[in-house]
Parts: sequence; C-alpha cells; structure tokens
Amino acid sequence: MSFLYKYDLQNDFKLNIEPNHTTLAGHCHEHDIVMAAANKLLGSIDSNTGSPDLGWDTDQFPMDVKNTTAIMKVVVEQNGLAPGGLNFDCKVRRESIDLVDMFISHIGAMDAFARGLKCAAQLINDGHLSSLVAERYSSFDSGLGAQIEAGTATLEDCEEFIHAKGEPTVVSGRQEHCEAIVNAYV
Repeated sequence: MSFLYKYDLQNDFKLNIEPNHTTLAGHCHEHDIVMAAANKLLGSIDSNTGSPDLGWDTDQFPMDVKNTTAIMKVVVEQNGLAPGGLNFDCKVRRESIDLVDMFISHIGAMDAFARGLKCAAQLINDGHLSSLVAERYSSFDSGLGAQIEAGTATLEDCEEFIHAKGEPTVVSGRQEHCEAIVNAYV
C-alpha cells in the first residue's frame, strides 16, 4: 500500500487480499482486508483459509461464519468489491481432494459468505457495535485527538498535552462485550 501511495498509483490499482496469508503473518483473519479497505485499495478477496497452527497455506475453503461475517462487514461498509469479487483458490494440497469434496466445498463456502453477508448487514443496520466503537474513539473527535487523526499533531503537542493534563485515564475497550455482540449475530 505504501508503494502505491508513494508513487501515486493508488488510483490505478486495487489489491487482491488473501485472509489466509494474514493468519500466516500472525494477524487476525480480516486484518489485511480491513487495512486495504481503510486505504481504499480493496479490490478482491482470495477467500481461501487455512489452519493457523500449521504455518503454511493449505487452501481450505472458508467455512467459519464468524470470519465471513467480519469480511463481509468490511465489503458492505465499502459498498462492495470492485473491480473483483470473491475468489476461491484451492489446490490439491488440502485433505479433501475428491470431486465431490470440491463440489461441497464451493457450495459450503458460498453459503458461509451468504450467511456472513446477512449477519454483517444486520450488525451494521442495528448499529450496536458501531456505536461502541464511536464511543471508544470519541476522544479523536476534538482537541488533540482530532489533530492526531488528521496527522497534524506533533510529538511536542502530545508532550505539552501530557504535561498540562497528566496521564490519560485508562478506559475499558469492552472487548468481550463487543465480541458478545458479534456472536449474537452469528
């Protein structure tokens, strides 16, 4: 992404993100999808998955509705995928290799994404999670937080703020509450 922005190519290219490579890099399943979308570069998703504990790409089909919900939430929030879509990349380095396995895998994965889309749409429409996120980051709506978000704050501004106001009060991120909300939709 930095390369595309550095050479002013961000309007000429979109990225194809494979969530399984994200897990191989030690991030959560949707990390690279969220980052590509945040930078307006998400163009398609190579949607295969793998076993994070194995350490290599096993090209399994996505069957985890919680993961597909997280992915489809990003897709819905950016108004779809363009110019690409969802791509199933599977090779015979997986355990299910018979023709019937491929048939069931494609149907099952599309069903998982369809359910993920429904869950994501409901999650977005109800607004419970987004209101918690907005509350969590409300300090970025004004003052120094807004300057930091806009990229105009300096380290000296931050130092001055801390000297004047003292250490900020630690506020709970309510992680388990947010996860429970997502679980209620999945």
